[in-house]
Amino acid sequence: MAGITLDKGKRVYNSGQPMTALHLLIKGKVLVEYPGGTYQLGKGDVIGICELCSEVHFLGYATLEETVILTYPVNSLDALDDLLQKHPDVARLFLLSLFHQINILLEQSYLSEMNCTSLHQNLMEDYEKYNTLCNRYRIQPRVLEDLEEAAAFLGEDSPDTWLNTYYLGLQHFYSGPGEGAKALMSEPGVSMGLLRKGSLDFRKTYTVLDEHFRYRSRVAGFYFNSTGNDLFDFFTSLYYRLGQNNEDADSLYIDLQRMIEQFEDNPALDKNQIAARIKSFRENLSHINPHNEKAGEEESGVNAAIMQELMGSLNTILEYAGSDGDAAVAFRQDVNAYKAMVDKSSMDDDGIRLRKKLTAEFYELYSLVFERTTAVPYIPLPVKMFLYFGYVDEDLAGTANCIKLYNLVCGMEDSESFGVYTLYHWLLAIYNGAKEPSRNEFDEDFTDYIHKQKLNGNLSEAQLAVLESDPMSKVNYEMKNMFPQVNKMTCGRISTFCPLFSADNVLKDLNSALVTTAQISKAFEMIKSIDYSAFYRESLDYENMDAMGKETIHLEFMPDIILMPNVGIRGVMWQEIEGKRRNTPGRMFFSVFHMEDINTSLVRLTGEFRWEMCKRIQGSRWNDISERSLTSEYFDYIQFYRKNHDLSSEAKEKIRSSLQRAKNSFKEMFVRDYIIWVLFEGNGSPRLNRVARKIMFTYCPFPASLAATMEQNPIYAELLSRRKILSAQRVHHLEMLKQKLKNSGISVPKTLDAEIDFTVGKI
Repeated sequence: MAGITLDKGKRVYNSGQPMTALHLLIKGKVLVEYPGGTYQLGKGDVIGICELCSEVHFLGYATLEETVILTYPVNSLDALDDLLQKHPDVARLFLLSLFHQINILLEQSYLSEMNCTSLHQNLMEDYEKYNTLCNRYRIQPRVLEDLEEAAAFLGEDSPDTWLNTYYLGLQHFYSGPGEGAKALMSEPGVSMGLLRKGSLDFRKTYTVLDEHFRYRSRVAGFYFNSTGNDLFDFFTSLYYRLGQNNEDADSLYIDLQRMIEQFEDNPALDKNQIAARIKSFRENLSHINPHNEKAGEEESGVNAAIMQELMGSLNTILEYAGSDGDAAVAFRQDVNAYKAMVDKSSMDDDGIRLRKKLTAEFYELYSLVFERTTAVPYIPLPVKMFLYFGYVDEDLAGTANCIKLYNLVCGMEDSESFGVYTLYHWLLAIYNGAKEPSRNEFDEDFTDYIHKQKLNGNLSEAQLAVLESDPMSKVNYEMKNMFPQVNKMTCGRISTFCPLFSADNVLKDLNSALVTTAQISKAFEMIKSIDYSAFYRESLDYENMDAMGKETIHLEFMPDIILMPNVGIRGVMWQEIEGKRRNTPGRMFFSVFHMEDINTSLVRLTGEFRWEMCKRIQGSRWNDISERSLTSEYFDYIQFYRKNHDLSSEAKEKIRSSLQRAKNSFKEMFVRDYIIWVLFEGNGSPRLNRVARKIMFTYCPFPASLAATMEQNPIYAELLSRRKILSAQRVHHLEMLKQKLKNSGISVPKTLDAEIDFTVGKI
């Protein structure tokens, strides 16, 4: 088959053109275009292989250099099947290119989702900052039109995280020399099935990216639009009005530079119009010196001193850990190899192998460093940065990030009294006996595990006694069973994960991404202002049994928040209780630098917590409708929604569609409804159907203050009336008990008054 030569810059296909053939690249490079981004194809890749199940091309293709292609006429799946029957050897080329391209698109989907979340968070923060400054200087703020329509990005249709490892595994399998791959390639039906599934998964990921691009475009319109009534104009006008000598001028200037960098080349905006506005701003700035020279010189001197202290950070960390010679040499070599990688997320075999090796070495080093800190009171700054952030090398982190990390670590405090821990402080709490290690994948706590090992003959009585008394053994249990899994999960980049802090992973300013105690506290207060009973547990009043008897009360146990040493996007609800005791805090994990909106993430984890906690309490009857509970009622609602006469046809279709997006997971359906309940329904914006709303109102009720404002809304009138009756009955019972204690001369416990307040929703 003769090759066809295409010149540089040649349009091979535009989006929307008919799908008539596949083209194998035997020389050159081709740029592939999708909404909001591009990627490259090289020798061995196949143009059109990801669009098999489409009658038209939904991607665009253009040559980047002189390119030679081989053409395979394929205008239908039947034609492809016929081709594979006649030439089964081409199946391997087609499959490898498909796996390569879908892995690229899945990775881009992760980055795009992070960008969407960051954009919305910046939008809200920027508008809030503008109004704050206007109020501070008594300037009438302008109104950003249609901002209420800019809903937070929820990422409901994100591709399954397991797809990364699935297609990566297939790529390794088919690229290897094994007999298994050859056997499968001799079966055209298998190849055809993989090609069809892969193309469908690719199209779904493309659709998600298209939705991301549309979302980013809508948000971009709030910064730059044709009317000029946008945030860029708000900030420039305020900057000019305050003048360069104002104390807030530097901050405004930095924000404006960020806006320019972020949107100057945005494909959704009118480039000529944006360029003209930015040019005008820069020309105006040419007559303004926004920075104080002396202050700049002083800052430069301080930064130089910081970098001098951080020189040779890796050596400092390894020496502090006391790592043996061979292990230290190997880790140093691997770090240098990782630094030298142009694409640190490369999916080739060498890149994957290096990241896997570095990951194992990192956890071993972390264990050594932590154990060393328990014996040596002084911890050098680079070592602290390693423990808190996963930092290992100043070149890998980049100068700007090094300075920020240094300044942040100097201000880091132990916040365990607020229930917020860095991983280091969490492990320290376990070491000191203040906390117990997490359960493993078999739901075994540390005590269960070591006793099981003894029963199986893996431990002697003497070894068991040593483990029970050695605090480091508990730390090691936590580091083995929790740390590697949660670190990867919170990072979010499953297929390209590496625990070393790298500038390549930083897609947002570290100061704004840092998760703080104040942020967590504010987020929890927001949740409790709508779902006040989220973290309360029903319990007996053991401290006042003589007075209260078997009367149940509700006690609040706020979850512990542990911050993993990475940059990531996922929150993880790891345990709803500690060990086997119900009246203990749950455990939620975040990256110490969380790139998504912390409020939305914490709402999601609270929804997961509510579901898992109810299942824990109900046991095997968690979905038994004869014993009413949050999980049983919601399970019944989703399972039989088609027969529910309280739901309209439109509502049923919406449930069907949502259930598909949730991969038929009832828990995921509930979590999504819970997010809507807190973020929208609790703010007076009804989004749920009447059945889901009733379940939420019953088990996640509004506090009294919010309920009072909802009384005029007919949607909630019947629900509020019913709740008032039930609350009044419960309060009457408690008041009778209170009066009985007074008549008997028994001191009324404070918990009784607290239970009355809880019943009526006073928080």
